[in-house]
Amino acid sequence: MWLKKEEKSPDTFWQEYEEKTGEKILGRGLGKYISGWVLFDEKKLKGIWGLVITTTGGFRFHHFFQKTWMDSLFSSTQQTELPNDKTIFLPQEKIISTEFIEEKKWWKKIFTSSTPQFVIVYKDESGEEKRLIFEAEYTAK
Repeated sequence: MWLKKEEKSPDTFWQEYEEKTGEKILGRGLGKYISGWVLFDEKKLKGIWGLVITTTGGFRFHHFFQKTWMDSLFSSTQQTELPNDKTIFLPQEKIISTEFIEEKKWWKKIFTSSTPQFVIVYKDESGEEKRLIFEAEYTAK
């Protein structure tokens, strides 16, 4: 169809991502930001979805902004600031620990929210220990 956009295969996307960053991908998934990054918390960006990526150089979260036709209908015509991609990068040396928390008991999954959490404990610029939390479907190589 003449309106169809040419899309990359997932393998091509990840290969290009490794080439662009110069780092090997160790794990990746889809995640929803919950808390722990000051710039996101100040802008009330809780709940945005993006790629959760662990590389040899550190941790990355990448939210790709996409404007749909519905956004065009409901946005103001005098919008001065264009939305853009949102990213988090934590260099490996700032990461203290990572933990993937997933409920294993089937009966607890029925009665509680069972979305797995990906938690990263890191040191900020001042050396203070912080916790970055995502709900994520994450796979490590």
